[in-house]
Amino acid sequence: MRAKLAVLIGLFAVPSALLAAGAYKPVNISHDLPRVEVLHNGKKTIIERNPDTDNMVDPDYSLTSRPCPPYCIQPMQLAPGVETLGELEVLDYLKRAVTDNSILVIDSRDGDWPLRSGIIPGAILIPWTDLHPGHNDPDKIADILVLRFGAARSAGLWNFENARTLVFYCNGPWCGQSPTNIKQLLAYGYPAHKLKWYRGGMQDWKVLGLTTVPVK
Repeated sequence: MRAKLAVLIGLFAVPSALLAAGAYKPVNISHDLPRVEVLHNGKKTIIERNPDTDNMVDPDYSLTSRPCPPYCIQPMQLAPGVETLGELEVLDYLKRAVTDNSILVIDSRDGDWPLRSGIIPGAILIPWTDLHPGHNDPDKIADILVLRFGAARSAGLWNFENARTLVFYCNGPWCGQSPTNIKQLLAYGYPAHKLKWYRGGMQDWKVLGLTTVPVK
């Protein structure tokens, strides 16, 4: 019986008490989507939801009333033309990024947040300060735009025709780090349709019990 359950749940580590009580119910991502395979640091990684239905959210994301400012609630639409994404859309971009080099998912958090909570598999860590002229050298920001985002610059003018589609996230609807980066890129002329925002960020990702991986 246990072997059959293990096959059904994809070798999840289900608590033995659930198995003994026959209380196991699958915790899929959506009705027809049990898990998603992505690439993280060049290795295949599975994103799934925690199968323990008694699992609770990470304490780092249990606070309801962080001081505003700076932790103010962000709008649903960040800027005209910038698409706001939910979890299923983020997962779709992560899947597409496995074979499509024009897509990049970016964790904008700074400090020890990524070290404490991990990051979304398939995302890369670029702290928001690395893209902000008030915190980083302009030439270093330009290097990121060219070498990592695929933009081009000639005679001081930016060309984003072949730039990558960027999906940004940070800590959640109360976090201004990824919104700051997106607004800064728009100011540089980065096309709005190539900028995506996962508003729920790590807060909602954790609330839904989705997989995170350590920062290396």
